[in-house]
Amino acid sequence: MATDITSPAQPVGLRETKKQETRQLISDHATRLFLAQGFERTTISEIADAARVAKKTVTNYFPRKEDLALDHQDAFVDALAHQVTTRRPGESALAALRRGFAVAAAAADPVSGFSGVDFARMVADSPALSSCLRGLHDRRERALANALAAAVGSPESDITVQTAAGLLSSVHRILFQRIQDLTLAEVPAREIAETITTEGATAFDMLEPALAHYAIA
Repeated sequence: MATDITSPAQPVGLRETKKQETRQLISDHATRLFLAQGFERTTISEIADAARVAKKTVTNYFPRKEDLALDHQDAFVDALAHQVTTRRPGESALAALRRGFAVAAAAADPVSGFSGVDFARMVADSPALSSCLRGLHDRRERALANALAAAVGSPESDITVQTAAGLLSSVHRILFQRIQDLTLAEVPAREIAETITTEGATAFDMLEPALAHYAIA
């Protein structure tokens, strides 16, 4: 007797794999259409047709159109907080974030801003995506504040926590935009990585007097 692969007995791993494949398929087609037509001009219906899924399937995976274009949002929002919570023994929050940025720059990590010129231009040309990106930076700062508060045993509302989170996240926001600007100027990725590594060191150096001994693990 043939086995029904949609039965409740189907392994969860296989179901999850298929969900991830569908999500990636939708994302890939959305990115292709956005780059070809522009974000505002592309509709959810066009993306659904390209991926050969129902429009509702698209919105189930991506509730907002912006989520289709900026589909690494969770990784972006959590990145700085994760670097703080996983810092090495004896390492300050600043040192952990400095190290994390250097690693990301060397790897040309898309979450740090290395997106390619076409994608960077698409975001820069879209008011909706630019606004969404600003919101993601704000969310990342709040997540960092939560991590710092836990690290030093203070409430998130503490002015020191808020100031430290603001300073640290601002440096990352500035460096992210710097990468985007260099990308839009069509500077090669390797040269961007070299430039931003040097500039990042300068930016983090400016925070050393205030934060070198803050939130040491």
